[in-house]
Amino acid sequence: MNTAVITNPIMWADVPDVDVIRVGPVFYMISTSMHSMPGCPIMKSVNLKDWEIVNYVYDTFEDNAAHRLLDGAGIYGKGSWAASLRYKEGVYYVCFSSNDMDQFYIYRTEDIEQGTWERSVIPGLHHDPGLLLDDDGRNYVIYGNGDIRIKELTEDLTAVKPGGTAQLLLEGERENIGLRIEGCHAYKLNGYYYLFFIEWPRTGNQRRRQLCYRSHELRGPYERTIILDDDLGYHNKGVAQGGIVDTPDGDWYAVLFQDHDAVGRIPCVLPVSWENGWPVIGENGRAPQAFATKLPASEPKPLVISDEFDYAGNRLALNWQWNHNPDNGLWSVTERPGYLRLRTGQAADSILRARNTLTQRTEGPACSAAAVLDLAGLQPGDRAGLVALQNGFGTVGIVAGEDGRFSVCMCVNGGDGREEIVERVAFTGGRVHLRIDFNYEDSLDQASFFYSEDGTGWKPIGRTLHMRYTLDHFMGYRIGLFNYATQSSGGYADFDYFHYIRRK
Repeated sequence: MNTAVITNPIMWADVPDVDVIRVGPVFYMISTSMHSMPGCPIMKSVNLKDWEIVNYVYDTFEDNAAHRLLDGAGIYGKGSWAASLRYKEGVYYVCFSSNDMDQFYIYRTEDIEQGTWERSVIPGLHHDPGLLLDDDGRNYVIYGNGDIRIKELTEDLTAVKPGGTAQLLLEGERENIGLRIEGCHAYKLNGYYYLFFIEWPRTGNQRRRQLCYRSHELRGPYERTIILDDDLGYHNKGVAQGGIVDTPDGDWYAVLFQDHDAVGRIPCVLPVSWENGWPVIGENGRAPQAFATKLPASEPKPLVISDEFDYAGNRLALNWQWNHNPDNGLWSVTERPGYLRLRTGQAADSILRARNTLTQRTEGPACSAAAVLDLAGLQPGDRAGLVALQNGFGTVGIVAGEDGRFSVCMCVNGGDGREEIVERVAFTGGRVHLRIDFNYEDSLDQASFFYSEDGTGWKPIGRTLHMRYTLDHFMGYRIGLFNYATQSSGGYADFDYFHYIRRK
């Protein structure tokens, strides 16, 4: 049998706050999705290296003005954070907190790949929650930043257990620590309770590092040790935050992530050994770039896909996510077969406040995305095209003027989300080809913008976008297709295809 060789990162794309479980021979992973819908992607693998998106926990989890981008700000950088994934007695559980809702959500399903999820809501923020489904039948969530708390849940994990455990569990270090412990992942193994956290020291190398606390008793006292402090040789960016998982053969691995600037936070897999009852991540204290496993080799599945929009039904491939809640009455891949049609609804003054922007991740070290836009349905004031989406966005697309006149424009965020036109070129054709090239090599973090009348003779437009990962969005750059009205609704944009190339 061919076996998998793991090379880090396993995905050079924004898949942060990873949590992995194994059920039989199959691994499942969940990740933070914030303002992208559907949310809480479920990924599947047989070897921890090759992952495929198989489901989402929800299409949307709230339906209010902010989630619909009606309040002028939206839920950028908020939404669902740091989901925890666990399995017990035939049921899969996912929990996360939402900063904008100040609520804690727990979902459950018996079919993680194709099932629907039942939702329970508990008031109050439970920061970076880690589910602990104890072997005595009791269930807990452990959460917090710096001061870590524990709360007992009911047997079916739908509510807080009346009269159950609810207390401060432990306090993280304070001296010379910038970011105190958070990002809990909890396990009961071989008579120990293990709690995994990150912290960010102000001294020494001043990078994120992975900690482990352990105790024979759930309520402590806990011992503490640093189990990984390494950056894989990449700009002092610590590989940390995540948990551990075993294989059918009894080997152990840690699945963590690393900040990679504008592309986002990217997942890594590292070997784990055990010394004196402590998990030890890496090899001789270092995170290996590549290593062999006994896990089976498999055919890689793409995280980001090209799409001809040739669908039998009006449901998109799982690789796509909307920026905030979509208006499902205003998009279609069946109304004009072979095209994605985006109709305009509420007027907006910026791509950041426009609904129904359809996105995928971008990938390093470099990638390109191109699309063809049919202009026939655009109305005066409509803007449609491609976006490199973060707060410091860049767009290339068509601005529809009066009397059937069109311009190709490259725009950036001119401040407060306001779109500043960097370059405008008159355009007389009925279809325009658009392209954005992304370069993340060694954190160069540049995007370049192009258009073409025929898809072969490409012309640069605007200026190079120097991409920056900012915490107001808290997400790596995405590539998006958009169409929105600045004057009145009723127009539509037809995208003939979306072509994506990852450049290694």
